[in-house]
Amino acid sequence: MQPAKRADASEDLRFLIRDRPISPERIRRFLDERSHEARVAAIRSLSGSELHDLYVAVDGFKPVTLEDLVPPAVEDFATVRHHGKNSLPVFTHFEKRLCRPPCTDSEPATELYGYNFQSLASITGPGYFIARESADRPEVMIDYHSLPPEHPQGWPPLRSNDRGLSRLVFGFLFDTLRGVSDHVTIGSASRKGRDLGSWFALCRED
Repeated sequence: MQPAKRADASEDLRFLIRDRPISPERIRRFLDERSHEARVAAIRSLSGSELHDLYVAVDGFKPVTLEDLVPPAVEDFATVRHHGKNSLPVFTHFEKRLCRPPCTDSEPATELYGYNFQSLASITGPGYFIARESADRPEVMIDYHSLPPEHPQGWPPLRSNDRGLSRLVFGFLFDTLRGVSDHVTIGSASRKGRDLGSWFALCRED
């Protein structure tokens, strides 16, 4: 089935995820054809169960690399914003902001630096992380136990994820990112190897 043509991309995306069997290719084409604003509105309309279903459906579909998160044309240490929606009951809108550390053509970046921009950052901390490509899966792993040694000017001060309320939110946390479209990724959170039953979608801003 094809979704009815609507002005609201959010309803169309939810239709494609609810349709069975889910077609990752149809979802990819749909998102690639939308504007940035429509993509963000669409992913932020998804429920927790829809985020879960999308995460499962795209397993192995579209490899995601560090260059998908911070494109090669972006300057080193320039901030790339990824607008997100998570499956938590409250405070569901957030951003992951990433940059590529300085590197050379002969030694391309093997990791990205980033942090979480969200309304509770003053309490939980910015949730700094390092992103690396998985060694055995076409996915990117976000490691909150590893802190960047430096960060761009204007980013919040570095703060450990192993102390205070930061430990409850980001301590021992790993996110797994899978590719959905050219701009959209879908993630799942785990702690100490245990899946948390928490999912989120991200949309990269060009």
